[in-house]
Amino acid sequence: MADTAEAVKKTVEKNAAAATAQAEKIQAAGAQAFREGLERTTASFGELNAEGKQNLDAVVASAAAAQKGAEALSQQALSYGKTSWETGVAAAQSLAKARSVQELIELQTSYTKSAMEAYLSEVTKATDVFTASVKDSFKPINERVTATVEKFQAAR
Repeated sequence: MADTAEAVKKTVEKNAAAATAQAEKIQAAGAQAFREGLERTTASFGELNAEGKQNLDAVVASAAAAQKGAEALSQQALSYGKTSWETGVAAAQSLAKARSVQELIELQTSYTKSAMEAYLSEVTKATDVFTASVKDSFKPINERVTATVEKFQAAR
């Protein structure tokens, strides 16, 4: 009976040691999985932070391009207004010096024709500047959207 008790004791100790070893393996695997998960999460937050910074930089670049375009349009409008005013004053002085109704009509017609041509030319220039400004403003944002879409497609 002593031998049986000793055999049971050894079996229990052996099973306890095996269970302890198995528990340690499980604990080590769990700790490793936790560390790896934590590292992936930290890396993901780092990537997310970098993406957010790049998106903010794109918005700032877009706003700067829009401001530059608005300044160009404003400068162009100011220049046209000044030139138009000066041309109008010169035309008024010329009209005041007309010696006949026929000359007055010819001067007025000439002024009106040149004023309309200058206006249409200015509208064309303003449209070109505005179009370029909008294109430049959206470029940084479009680049970020494209990069993000490519990143999501690569993650599939």
